[in-house]
Amino acid sequence: MQLDKLDKRILQELQSDGKITNLELAEKIGLSPSPCARRVKQLEDSGIIEKQVTLLNASKLELKLTALIQISMDRHTPDRFEIFEQKVKSFPEVVECLLITGQSADYQLKVVVPDMEYYQQFLLNKVTRIEGVTDVHSSFMLREVLNTTELPLNHIHS
Repeated sequence: MQLDKLDKRILQELQSDGKITNLELAEKIGLSPSPCARRVKQLEDSGIIEKQVTLLNASKLELKLTALIQISMDRHTPDRFEIFEQKVKSFPEVVECLLITGQSADYQLKVVVPDMEYYQQFLLNKVTRIEGVTDVHSSFMLREVLNTTELPLNHIHS
């Protein structure tokens, strides 16, 4: 799908506020409501807009500890990676799992938990028990400087 300036503006507005009504969105970008709704539908149908979610405040839900865990695997085989990835997807504490390169680790997990005691139990009873995990290094977030779900769109010039 070829994106133009109106599509870019729609995406910017929706990334900023997913609860915006079609009428408000249309007014902000200078379209009438029907063409605006059609464009949003096209963006959804093309897969550019994957889904809309509600972002929760972790701290207000007593999830005070964020850990980044780098994990090394014993073997680099598709079966080993598939087993690891399926297991990790079943852990609600894991909010991000990345297969990485350029480090001694194979994966990086972002984990959100209530406290250090919970984290210790999570690490010992879940992560280190996954078949193939050989090395685990944990880092802990001291302060969140930037956390956004908004993707940069400044490369779109049409």
